[in-house]
Amino acid sequence: MSHTSFDPSLAYAEALDANDELAHFRNEFYLKHGTIYLDGNSLGLMSKRSERTLMELIDSWKELGIDGWTQGKYPWFYLSELLGERSASIVGAGPDEVIVTGSTTSNLHVLAATFFTPTPTRNKIIATELDFPSDIYALQSQLNLHDLDPEEHLIRIKSRDGRLIEEEDIIAAMTDDVALIVLPTVLYRSGQLLDIARLTMEAHARGILIGFDGCHSVGAVPHEFSKWDVDFAYWCNYKYLNSGPGGVGGLYVNRKHFGRTPGLTGWYSSRKDKQFDMEHALTPAENAGAFQLGTPHVLSLAPFIGSLEIFTEATMEKLRRKSLALTRYMMDLIAHELDGMGFTIANPQEDHRRGGHVSLEHEEAIRICRTLKEEHHLIPDFRAPNIIRLAPVALYNTYSEVWQCVQILKRIMQEKSYEKYENKRGVVA
Repeated sequence: MSHTSFDPSLAYAEALDANDELAHFRNEFYLKHGTIYLDGNSLGLMSKRSERTLMELIDSWKELGIDGWTQGKYPWFYLSELLGERSASIVGAGPDEVIVTGSTTSNLHVLAATFFTPTPTRNKIIATELDFPSDIYALQSQLNLHDLDPEEHLIRIKSRDGRLIEEEDIIAAMTDDVALIVLPTVLYRSGQLLDIARLTMEAHARGILIGFDGCHSVGAVPHEFSKWDVDFAYWCNYKYLNSGPGGVGGLYVNRKHFGRTPGLTGWYSSRKDKQFDMEHALTPAENAGAFQLGTPHVLSLAPFIGSLEIFTEATMEKLRRKSLALTRYMMDLIAHELDGMGFTIANPQEDHRRGGHVSLEHEEAIRICRTLKEEHHLIPDFRAPNIIRLAPVALYNTYSEVWQCVQILKRIMQEKSYEKYENKRGVVA
């Protein structure tokens, strides 16, 4: 959507909805009447297909008992591999390069333990000062395990403006003492999409391994991890991929690393045909499956089966096109309707640098978010210290909802209705 075609009327939003090629997918989701949900970048909504496949796997436990591991529509023993194959196209990987397993942080630990092999001369890790905290916690603990001081050996790239990270600054830090780089694909606060292909190429030119945290992009932004030669990546499936709260995570390992013994191993790291030989010598799987640890949470994998059906039908290309149009439309409306009210759009304006959400800064962000939820049944996402994250998700949000959201924000600011709320976030923001 270009600026020249922008029209601030509700009729225009309704016309965009009428021409939306993905509109029918909205009916696939459980939407609460009278509520506008713009928090799909934190927890995606439940689809009817996810409910169906969850009940199918509950039935397989009910009907088959232990035989459910090898029998039924979705034998549990192979479910992580099956879902890895089905989600591989979403990240641009081969079917054997992705496995659905663990959680974001446990997967990062497995991958960092594998790919961070410090030497006396190469012993530093690059991250950024704007990373989600859990990534930093994990990298600090990996350094501690090698008796390396995180203060000295974890390089956190500084932001020039507190919102964005410049690729040039990351590249400049790629010195001879760096062994590993771990970066977000999309920064969780500002929604900036990093140039993954360029950063990977620059890292490899210097002999450095590089991996990415895809939590805030996978399912909203198409990736080409294999084509770009990314070494590894990991992500959660419960945001844009709608697998359910705390749903099992995903990881990618470039096939050039197959055969490398993982730094952490467990029962499910084994090659499938060898696993029940019960030998004390592990024969690792010859694909991304080697990076699993324990038995998968079958009932947590179950909703993801149904969700992936929807992604296969919708395609990442169409989802990205609508996502960019929705966020562009939201930014245009904000600029038109909320001018002079103290809001700043903190995410990049350019399509190629923007993830799936709009990052709106305001000094009263906490109180505005509380007003949105409690008085207007609009679900945003607050991030300290001053950010309102708004994620119009391509599968189930509409242009009309975006229009209503901005009108509600305008009304809140005009009436100053946020002033009745305490400037204090909830325990879970």
